[in-house]
Amino acid sequence: MKYSTLMILGLLFSGCATKPYVVNFTGEITDTAENQVHVVSHGWHTGFVIPATPMQIVIPELKQRFADVPYIEFGWGDRGFYQAQEITSGLTMRAIFWPTESVMHAVAVPTNAEDYFPNSEIENFCLGDRELSSLISFIASSFYRNSSGEIQPTKKGIYGDSQFYQGVGNFYLMNTCNSWTAKGLKSAGMNSSPTFKLTAGSVMNYLAVRRKELLIDSAAAPGMEAGCP
Repeated sequence: MKYSTLMILGLLFSGCATKPYVVNFTGEITDTAENQVHVVSHGWHTGFVIPATPMQIVIPELKQRFADVPYIEFGWGDRGFYQAQEITSGLTMRAIFWPTESVMHAVAVPTNAEDYFPNSEIENFCLGDRELSSLISFIASSFYRNSSGEIQPTKKGIYGDSQFYQGVGNFYLMNTCNSWTAKGLKSAGMNSSPTFKLTAGSVMNYLAVRRKELLIDSAAAPGMEAGCP
C-alpha cells in the first residue's frame, strides 16, 4: 500500500517535470498588455491561438508554411491519437496509460478566433511583450528539431489549413494536452499549476476565474484596464 501511494504521488508530480518543460518567467507582469491571446477548448483538447508574426520569427518554417496569416493555433498531444483518422478504444487507452510520442498541431487562423471556432469555448486574455515572448519560447520548445535545427512535419492537420509536426516529450495520463496548455500559461507568468490541469474543463475554469478577478480589480481601480488596448 505504501509503495502504491508513493507511485501515485510520483506520477502526480512528474507532469510538471516532464518535457516540454515550463519556461521560467522571471520578470514582473507588465502593466501594459497589448497582445491578445486565446485558449480554445474543442471539448477534450485545449490549445493556444497567438499572433503569427512573433512565432514565425522564432520558427521561420512556419512563415514558409502559413505565409501571412494573422494568427496560428497550436496544440500538443499524443502522436497516434491526435493524428488518427478514426479514434478507437485501443488508441485512447494507449494514449492515457502508456507514455507515447507527441506531435504539435499548427493551424492557420485567418480571422479572429471567435469567428473561426464558432462552436468552441474560448477564453481571451492579454499579455505584455515579455509574457508573450515567454509563452512563444515554451511553444517553440515543444517542437522537435533535427540536427540542423529544423522542425519536422509529419502529416496534414485535422482541420483547415493545418500541419502536424514531431513534438517534444511523451504524452501520458499526467502529461496531457491540457497540462501542456497549463504549462504555457505558467510560462506566461500565470499561477497555473500543470499538475492538476488534466482536463479541458480545468484549464478553462482557471481562465474564467482569472478573468472575473481581473474584472473585479479593474472595477475597483478605474485606471486599470482588464482587456487589450
